[in-house]
Amino acid sequence: MAAARAYLDYNASAPLLAEAREAMLAALDLVANPSSVHAEGRTARRLIDAARRDVASLVNARVEHVVFTSGATEAASTLLTPDWQMGRGTVRMSRLYVCEADHPCLLNGGRFPAALVTRIGVDARGIADLAQLTAAMAAHDKAEGLPLVAIHAANNETGVIQPVEAIAAIVKAAGGILVVDAVQAAGRVSIDMSAPYADYLILSSHKIGGPRGVGAIIAAADLMMPKPLINGGGQEKGHRGGTENLAAIAGFGAAARQALAGLNDVDALARRRSEVETIIKTLVPDAEIYGTGAPRLANTTFFAIPGVKAETAQIAFDLAGVALSAGSACSSGKVGPSHVLKAMGYGDSLGALRVSIGHATSAGDIDLFRAALAGIAQRRAGREQAA
Repeated sequence: MAAARAYLDYNASAPLLAEAREAMLAALDLVANPSSVHAEGRTARRLIDAARRDVASLVNARVEHVVFTSGATEAASTLLTPDWQMGRGTVRMSRLYVCEADHPCLLNGGRFPAALVTRIGVDARGIADLAQLTAAMAAHDKAEGLPLVAIHAANNETGVIQPVEAIAAIVKAAGGILVVDAVQAAGRVSIDMSAPYADYLILSSHKIGGPRGVGAIIAAADLMMPKPLINGGGQEKGHRGGTENLAAIAGFGAAARQALAGLNDVDALARRRSEVETIIKTLVPDAEIYGTGAPRLANTTFFAIPGVKAETAQIAFDLAGVALSAGSACSSGKVGPSHVLKAMGYGDSLGALRVSIGHATSAGDIDLFRAALAGIAQRRAGREQAA
């Protein structure tokens, strides 16, 4: 009989929902290309149209403003470009402004040369420095082109939620364009694209219980779009070429429906997170939990055990049957100092551990976490006594 395990790494990838799996299996039985005009092709197209409606509903966007991609990284690479189009004309984005605590897919600047990327700092809580952003917008030379600002709605490591509405007001006042990475926020906080929010939104299917390998760009309007990253046969209204991944898109749509429904039960996630943090502070009283002074996602805890490397602790948790992360899961298995913590002023720390839960996280999962942390704390105490 296999030993029990607890999966507490939803921010890296949420488990595939049963509803998403069923939708994918049904889509795999469809034989046609969604661009074909015959009956079989139209059936496949209707499935994509339905998924597009479900993804749009998750963030209260217009259906026709959803563009499917292979994931959030492709979406970011598409949007972060100096070259944009408005009808038959072109629009130039002369500089990109990103946040020091952004996910690497934003922080690396996309298709902008490094010399044209400006980084905006964060405070000790992980909140973007709005005064610095305001000054950067005021200093931007509009004669060279528009400012493009990209920022995460919620941090993938700390769970800290950015004041997107305030950021949007600053960017709009400067005549800029705002791209928001909502990968971690979607399905965990309410997002309304019909209100003053982002000009463009980035979503990822597998963060909300859909399949990996599919994401979306969602625009607030259809006046302007970036020059396509992938040219092809005109799919996605010419914004993203290539035959659509029918099964993945169907799964994404099903996951989006479940994520929208799950917004009604965020309080349950917050209670479970509080339980996790109580366990941490009880077993390791000197543990540091990051971002507690700011609004955070209800499912995320990012903490450090003084004197214990994050990589060492992560391995110990894994051996004890608990899957969690030491920061971002997007570095090919590498574990090192967190750029998010460094941006928050913590310097080159020993790293931190991220617990990220979901609606399927059980009391048994939390019990396994408690037992694993107790073992780590006991061994740490033993080492300190021996020293």
